[in-house]
Order: sequence, then C-alpha cells, then structure tokens
Amino acid sequence: MAGEYPWQVVADGVLLVVRLTPRGGRDAIEAIEQMADGRAVLKIRVRAAASEGEANAALLRLLAKSLKVASAQVSLVAGASARVKRIKIAGAGPGLADALHKIAGTQPP
Repeated sequence: MAGEYPWQVVADGVLLVVRLTPRGGRDAIEAIEQMADGRAVLKIRVRAAASEGEANAALLRLLAKSLKVASAQVSLVAGASARVKRIKIAGAGPGLADALHKIAGTQPP
C-alpha cells in the first residue's frame, strides 16, 4: 500500500497500516511515517507488552476508542507478531477516512 496515507477506503470500511511500538510508555496515535520501502504507516505506541497478544489488544482498543467505533468493528488482518500490522475497520469508509485524517493531523485530498 504505497502512497501518501496509510489507509485505504474499501467497500465495507478502511484498511490501515500501522507501525506499533509496544511498551511505549503511553497509549498514543502519533503521526504518519514513510518507511524505507516507501509505504506510509501510522505510528502508534501502547503501554502493553508484546506478550500473549496484549499489545495487539491494546492497539485495537485504542483505535476503536479514537475512531468512536465498537471494538468488534476493529480487527487485525495481518502482522500479529510483526511491528507493521494491517488493521481492518468496518463501517462507512469515507467517514472513517475523515476521522483518521483528523487524528493524524492531515488534510483529506
């Protein structure tokens, strides 16, 4: 998913690429970052450790809370044991993309 934003609107929601930092001292959505391969990722840190899926669960809870959606609408699609993860957020894609723009401090195209 190369491009300016780490999310893509799909028919039933949004696909989001995240770079997660576990044991990051606080739960926070930080900024959009370009990786060396050109992919854009949303940098997120959580307090939880990366053991037994705790950091992944904290990530999904933080995204659900920040986007004001039910926890059941946010799911991990790929990268369960990697730092770079793909997240699916079910719902109205354009509305979710607008919310992500606000959270990341960017302007929609």
